[in-house]
Formats: sequence, structure tokens, C-alpha cells
Amino acid sequence: MKVILAGHNLDISVIAEARNKGVAPERLSPEVLSAAYARISRDPRPVDELRQAALDEVEKARASNRRIIFGMGHHSVAEHAVFNFDIIGLSRLAIESLEHFRLCSFTEKSQRYITLDHDYVTPAELDEPPFREALGELVTQQASVYAQLHAALLAHLEAEFPDMAQKKSTRNTLDGWAKEDARYATLLCTTGQLGMTTNARNLELMIKRLNAAPLQELRALARALYEPASQSAPSILLFTEPTPYDLSSAVSDAHPALQQLRTAPNPCDTEVALVHATKDADRRVAAALLAAQSGRSFEACWQVVSAMPDEALRGIFVDALQHMEFYDSVPRAFEHAQLTFDVVVSAACYGQLKRHRMMSQTPGPYCPSLGITLPPRVVELGLSEVFTAFADRAAALFETVQAVRPEAAPYALTNAHRRRVLLTMNLRDLYHFCRLREDAHAQWDIQHLAARMREAAEKVMPLGTLLLCGKDAYVARYTAVYGRKPAMDPAQPTLL
Repeated sequence: MKVILAGHNLDISVIAEARNKGVAPERLSPEVLSAAYARISRDPRPVDELRQAALDEVEKARASNRRIIFGMGHHSVAEHAVFNFDIIGLSRLAIESLEHFRLCSFTEKSQRYITLDHDYVTPAELDEPPFREALGELVTQQASVYAQLHAALLAHLEAEFPDMAQKKSTRNTLDGWAKEDARYATLLCTTGQLGMTTNARNLELMIKRLNAAPLQELRALARALYEPASQSAPSILLFTEPTPYDLSSAVSDAHPALQQLRTAPNPCDTEVALVHATKDADRRVAAALLAAQSGRSFEACWQVVSAMPDEALRGIFVDALQHMEFYDSVPRAFEHAQLTFDVVVSAACYGQLKRHRMMSQTPGPYCPSLGITLPPRVVELGLSEVFTAFADRAAALFETVQAVRPEAAPYALTNAHRRRVLLTMNLRDLYHFCRLREDAHAQWDIQHLAARMREAAEKVMPLGTLLLCGKDAYVARYTAVYGRKPAMDPAQPTLL
């Protein structure tokens, strides 16, 4: 065996330094790797020789990329070229659209830990009277409400946890908790920043879809991503203009069914509803577990588990999961059980939920009629009226803007305002979600969501959910099933 490090991402200043020292710019392009790897399937030379050939003949390599991607339709070769972007000054609303793309990596500056400086985007759609002035006034009010909430919450937490308030490190934790709740009053036009890593294939799709977005801020982002990337790798960013399909809605806005629904009430009857689950999910997962190891057909395995009494069926799960630790994933057989939830979440909660991109998420529009999510400590401190009054002012501006510029109206809403999201995931995804988001260290809003989803899943898949819980509860949950502790403790990750 021979393993060769073919390359890795470099900071742009290092690339500039290499250019200044005489390295030809084209030799520093990530598309060279795409061209080299594209030849692997048909060229008998070793891979490292193919890379060297691509470096020696960059223009030929670029022509090869265009032929393979455009002429032959093999877009996967573009996945070998990777880009990193610093994205600064994008609105929270636009960040939601950017982070919708599934196969990219994002690390975002968190409003939970950073003191907000109240920088905000004035969207082009609202950069005229009277909207510009109204949005500016709302941002000024936001700063005042945020400061009031943060000060009251921090004082309350310091009184509740006096020992933590004495030490700088733990006082910072209290300050973070205060910011976590105060941020519910911040607007979706507030700016954020993030680092993004994506391969060229996904970048191309991203640019194409952003170019079709209704918001001018997103279309400007598409241009800002395309310009530097296309200069570096012109042969693998080919399809960036939106098609009529990209520009159209899934269902026409004028469709009678949509008109009927939009005029109907939209109350928040429940925050979490399990609307569909795989029938006989536990037996289906058990049959998949047996099929993976026996080599027999699923039908044969289904016949075996269908004839089992419940206790024998439970034994399959107990046996399969007995060596699982808190950091392990359940077997892939659990992916054959599906669940669909209709949830109503705050913008703050959605900001975390959207990062779980392996589940299928279909978010609806923000809708003030769904109400707001009030942080429990805000209620406890008697600040509900202050918070609600500001949220109502934001909703009033939303309604005013929606009548004229509906696509830009959500900029005026707060992190407390809600939207519906349809979530479809397999049981393995739900394990990952609950381990991370139902854990005691998770933010309270999404922690509550994860707990409600787990409770609903347990009712329809009691065996598949035997060890479904937050990371902090894993030892207790495992012990209840097996009568002994697991080998590892999440609180102290050493052998128990």
C-alpha cells in the first residue's frame, strides 16, 4: 500500500505568497486535482503521475474538466476541488438560506455567546422611505430591549448561582446564559458571520440557487461567491445561471389550494406533532438487522420476526445494542424506520435545527400568527410585557412590509417569532439529534423540541428507541435496560 497526501486547503495569504515567489497562479488552482482524478477511470497511469501531468498542462486539464463535466455529465469530479469562504455581514435571514445547502460545512458566530453590537442589514427591498426609517427605528428599539433583558437576566443568574458569579470563568458562563435568552429579541436583519467549506460541485449548485432567490441580498451573495472561485477554477463552475425550474415555485402562488390555505386561520395547536411513522417499525428494523448478518432476503427475515413474541423481539435489540457507548451510532438498519414531524419552532431554535441537514426539512414561512417563544427566565422575571410589546412592534412592521415587499417582510421579525417545519428523518438520525440536542448542555429551546420528538417516537417504536436520549442521560438509560453501566461515562469519558 502507498498513501500520498495529494494536497490540502491553504489560506489565501499563503497562496498569494507563493504567487509572489513565482509559482504560476494556475498551478495553485484546486481544479488540477479534479482533472487528475477525472482521468483515473480510463488512464492506466498511477494517480500521482496523473496529478503531475495535470499540473504540467493546466490548460489541457481545464479543457478535460469542461469536456467531462459538460459533455459527459460527470459532475462528481468537481467534488475534489474544495473552497473555504469567510462570510461576514450577512443577515440572520440570509444565513438561513445559505445553510440550507446540505453537503457543505458551516461554523457560525453564535448569538448565544457573543455580545451583539446590533449591526444590521438594510435590505435593498426596504432601502427607501418609509421602510428604511421604520426598520432603523425598530433596530434602535431592539438595542434597548436587548440591553434591558441582558442586564436583568445576568443579575438574576448571578443571584441564583452566587458561587459561579465569583469566578471569571464561570461568570462568563452566566453571561452566556443571559445572552442566550436576550437574543430572542434580536431581529432577523441582524448581521452574522461564518466560515464555510464546500466542494466545487456544491458551490456551483449553491450559486445557481442563490441567483434564483427572491432576496437581493442572496443574489449579491451568489455573485460574491462566484467571482473569486471562478477565477481560481474556471473549468468546474459551469452551470451557475438559474433555469426556469429554479426560478419557479414548487406550486404556483396563484393556485386555488394555496389561496384557500392562506386565507384560513393558522393557529399553533401543538408545537410537535408526529404525523407519520413507519408501520411495524420495530419489526422492520429487527428484520433489517438480521438480513445484514444472515445474508437472507428481507422477506425471509420478516417472516422470522413477524412470528416472534414481543419479548423475543426485544431480545434482538438488547443483543444488538449491548456494546454501544454514548458516542456510537446505532446500526444503519435503524435507517429503515422513518418518522415525520410537523413542528412549530422559533427562529432561534430553527437556527440550530437547520444544521441537521441529513434529515429532510421543509420550512414554511415565518408567520406572526403562530405566536412567539418566550424564554422561561424572561417570564420568571416579569419581563414578558416588555418582550411581547417589542415583538408586536416587529410583527406590525412585518405586516406593513408584507403588503408591498412580501419576500423582505421576515427581516423585521425577531428570533422569538415562529415558523412551521416539516421534518422527515430515519430513526438513526433521531438518535444523533437527541444525543446532541436533548443533552443537558444543549440550549433549552431545542432541548425541549428534542424531548418532545423522542417522547412521540417512543410511543410508536418502543424497542427501536430503547437507548434514545440525550448524552447526559445515557448511563441511566443504559443501566435501566441492561442492569449494569456502559463502559464509558459521558461526564467523565474514561472507563467506568
